[in-house]
Amino acid sequence: MYELMVKDIFSAAHNLRGYKGKCERVHGHNYTVEAYFTASELDSIGLAVDFNDLKRSLKKITDTLDHRYLNKEIKYFRTNNTSAENIARYIYEGLKKTVKKILVSKVCVWESDGSMAAYYEEHC
Repeated sequence: MYELMVKDIFSAAHNLRGYKGKCERVHGHNYTVEAYFTASELDSIGLAVDFNDLKRSLKKITDTLDHRYLNKEIKYFRTNNTSAENIARYIYEGLKKTVKKILVSKVCVWESDGSMAAYYEEHC
């Protein structure tokens, strides 16, 4: 098995609905996103997939989140809280729709240097 990872960043504002504390108020983060992929085979030149293709797919999603107020401007987050966990799932599901050559295995969203949430699905 081969594992690949690409990384991107975006900045966005949000607030956690139902949270009792300062994160209930509107605030922002400079998010770092790591997207992990797995492949069992390589092509004729020894690549699982071109990193540029993976970076473009991730960038397409993070660009829709960049400099947005997630709670109001992104439909998914009108009903799903804007936790790092849900942001990771949102990005994971977006990548699953666009990356077809290899398997999306995990998405990690860092909202600070010391706080990260990951989303992945169990694969049998």
